[in-house]
Amino acid sequence: MICTIQEISKMLGGNIIFEELSLAVKTGDKLAVVGRNGTGKTTLFKLLAGVESPDSGSIHFRKGTRIGYLAQIPSYTEDVTGLDVLTMAFEELLKMQTQMSDLETKMASASTDEMERLLRQYGNIQEQFTLRDGYSYESEIDKVIQGLQLDSFVNRPFPSLSGGEQTKIMLGQLLLTKPDLLLLDEPTNHLDLYAVEWLEQYLVDYEGTVIIISHDRYFLDQVVTKVADLEEGELILYHGNYSSFAIQKEERIMREFQEYEEQQKKIKKMREAIKRLKLWANEAVPPNAALHRRARNMERALERMEKVRKPLIDPKKMTLTFEAAPRSGKEVVVMEQVYKAFGDKVLLSGADFNVRWKERVAIVGRNGTGKSTILKLLRGELDVDAGIARLGSNVRVGFLSQHFEIANPKARLIDVFRAEVNVFEGEARHILAKFMFYGPDVFKRVGDLSGGERMRLRLAQLMHQDINLLMLDEPTNHLDIDSREVLEEALEDFQGTIVAVSHDRYFLNKLFPRTAWLDQGTFVTFEGAYEWARSKWAERQQTLEPEIPFHKEEQVKMVREREEKPRSFEKEIADVEEDLATLTAQIEAEADWQEYENLLVKKKSLEERLEELMTDWFKHEA
Repeated sequence: MICTIQEISKMLGGNIIFEELSLAVKTGDKLAVVGRNGTGKTTLFKLLAGVESPDSGSIHFRKGTRIGYLAQIPSYTEDVTGLDVLTMAFEELLKMQTQMSDLETKMASASTDEMERLLRQYGNIQEQFTLRDGYSYESEIDKVIQGLQLDSFVNRPFPSLSGGEQTKIMLGQLLLTKPDLLLLDEPTNHLDLYAVEWLEQYLVDYEGTVIIISHDRYFLDQVVTKVADLEEGELILYHGNYSSFAIQKEERIMREFQEYEEQQKKIKKMREAIKRLKLWANEAVPPNAALHRRARNMERALERMEKVRKPLIDPKKMTLTFEAAPRSGKEVVVMEQVYKAFGDKVLLSGADFNVRWKERVAIVGRNGTGKSTILKLLRGELDVDAGIARLGSNVRVGFLSQHFEIANPKARLIDVFRAEVNVFEGEARHILAKFMFYGPDVFKRVGDLSGGERMRLRLAQLMHQDINLLMLDEPTNHLDIDSREVLEEALEDFQGTIVAVSHDRYFLNKLFPRTAWLDQGTFVTFEGAYEWARSKWAERQQTLEPEIPFHKEEQVKMVREREEKPRSFEKEIADVEEDLATLTAQIEAEADWQEYENLLVKKKSLEERLEELMTDWFKHEA
């Protein structure tokens, strides 16, 4: 055992977080701690890291265990870069390197007698330096920089970095220290898909013990081999990854519920028997003492019986249903030859992107490639440099961002809700209760809300608005697993169109059959979910010849020239009609029923395309 937790209890602000909680962690374990927000997962980590102490009970570690935990971002002066912070992980090696350098200087001018002593001292230090892989620490730093995608900001002063960038640097430093027990609290936050994949493999290969708090179900499936479920102050250990845990937990709850129901039936029968015995004893003349004794004995047996606690089958969750507005036109999102750059950084270069009514499309790619910029272009918050980016007819947008902007942080939660949803206060409180805002919670200041609470508030607003296009920017950030599952169920039932930016791979695979991949100005749409699109993108990158980059002005000019060329609607319509005639002849001659069905699908698609062209032509002529 590397760590043993024995019956610890912790109370915060008068509330019991957990009581008599026990857990044993073995060396080399890859363990996830899961549970809804507020169940005490981060508190448990602080106790393990020694940041806080339990009110009762004890935590024991194997002698000499080094613990790695990112409690808070430290402060550094302006002359300390991100690279300097990463290098601090090798502080002892750097001291050895300095000592060897000093000894080399001394040996250059040492006498023969002194030389022997200095060489012996140098040899001892060099041996320790070599044993601890001192000659490869720079390559270790480089591996973490590449893996966590730190290249763009690692050489900048640490205080000038954003909160997310500082967190990534500190995560890199934590990994480089290679502690015996690594505590990671939401390590995938602020990481893009590629960095998350790299971290997954790093942790799978990690020789030490890893305990992770995460709501990223795909990540947990890839990394962990045990799951500790923290619920209602109790910790239950399961063997297997997250998917295995979900099945095992459901089976356990159903088993416990059956045991509970059976015991309740037995208790009911015993109480009825006690009641009858007392009735018979009292009706007897004279009253029957023997029946009274039997009744009393049964009562004592009932009191001694160890009661099975009713399992928590339906914990408090959000109630979420999106009401779709009247349908929009067939074309919901239209992007044609869009060019967008900020300074010399090209985000979109000749990008085409089309979404039709009721489609679900995910936009994925590295951080900083412009995914959120696409949503801003479509909502009209930014202008394109060239090309067309617009929404179709009768489109009513509901936008959910990971960054919920608050105009007045001192405003009450219920007032912010009613500013978007026109209802009386009583009804507003009833709606907010469905989103787990109970009683006095509705009068909290919005500036004091956590990330998850802000996301729930925004979801409550969206649910009661007249929308037929949902635009989601990292919607699962800050939500616990239960809330993510509720959101997924609501989105599955939504009768409109959804365009989402996300790096939650479980969410992407479950809900989005189309995936648009954005990287270095290239924007490609794949007719498949994330996992399939990921493999196709990798294949494309291997076979694609590197393009000769154009200057910004040249690219804008090319796109605008294409826009200025008159569109030949008559030729396009004639081509589609010709294809339709050929396809109709094929359908009439086709004997194989399966191929016949496929051809009918193609024909329907061509007929819709012809209808669109005719509509555009009439508009153009008008």
